[in-house]
Amino acid sequence: MTSAAAKATAMKSYEMKSKVVINDLTIDTGTNEADASTGQILSMLKNAELTIDGVYQAEPMQTELTTVLNLKGDMAMSFTVPMVMSGQKLYVKVPSIPFLPIPETIVNKFVEVDLKKLAEEQGTEFNPAQMDAQKVQKLSNEVMNTLLGEYDEAKYFNNIKPKDAGLPEGVDAKQVVQFQVTNDNVKEALTILVNNALPKIMDILSKDEYKDLLQVDPADLAKAKEELQSSEARAEFDKSLADLNKYLTINQFHLNTAVNKDDYPVYQDMLMDIKVNDPEKGENVTLSMNASNQYSKINEKQTFKIGIPQGDDVITLEELQQQFGGMGTSTY
Repeated sequence: MTSAAAKATAMKSYEMKSKVVINDLTIDTGTNEADASTGQILSMLKNAELTIDGVYQAEPMQTELTTVLNLKGDMAMSFTVPMVMSGQKLYVKVPSIPFLPIPETIVNKFVEVDLKKLAEEQGTEFNPAQMDAQKVQKLSNEVMNTLLGEYDEAKYFNNIKPKDAGLPEGVDAKQVVQFQVTNDNVKEALTILVNNALPKIMDILSKDEYKDLLQVDPADLAKAKEELQSSEARAEFDKSLADLNKYLTINQFHLNTAVNKDDYPVYQDMLMDIKVNDPEKGENVTLSMNASNQYSKINEKQTFKIGIPQGDDVITLEELQQQFGGMGTSTY
């Protein structure tokens, strides 16, 4: 997995597919009136699906992402939001969303956002480093390596035969590694996270190479690390951990990573099925969800289906504001 994370930073172009599915979401507050008020919202979120299909290349920088949200239940709906990024320009396609008063004249138009101009209007300086997808990938991999590296290999990791891993069609893996947390080791896992991993992750976030990307004051991170490691914080954490079994039940939690013959992490999937409860208030929350991410056509020449929007297909932020009668883009 360490080798795969290092290889991921060498990905100059790729296609990606991400998906999140909420299998179950139940909130029991112990109050019929409150439960009724949240019931309709929860019925929409149960079995909801969020998918993101994308194409990326580093040189010249261009990214396409198409986000699709499918809501189920009595008020089922679906809408799609394509986005394009090139240089300092971001284009977002205006979707048709039921129940939202979006003028038909702008539906399916691309709103052009000049990120440099927008930053100047807000009194800040445009920072190209925040658009550096490779640096984001490097940071993500460094954090993940540091986090997982704190856990005992024999206790938390398993090798799974690729044929038994439920990989989607087209994913050719030589190895699948599973990281798993259960009720039996969750207390130890959280202790390792808080006492060992988080301080090291804060050190990573404080590195000069990520300063422009994160726009976080290193002094603030240093203060947060000091507070995290204080005797008062440790005592409070230990106290909460002792009663953890009263509040948290892990039915299942695992993260699978599939690595191909070239050591690229071509597929990841996570399953989380947990129950959180507050016995004093009589409140219970059940959450079950799947998430996956797949890479293909790594370092190959990419095909962009949308391209750079132009002409009559494009409107400015100002035109968007005018169409909404002065409500402003933040309202949109």
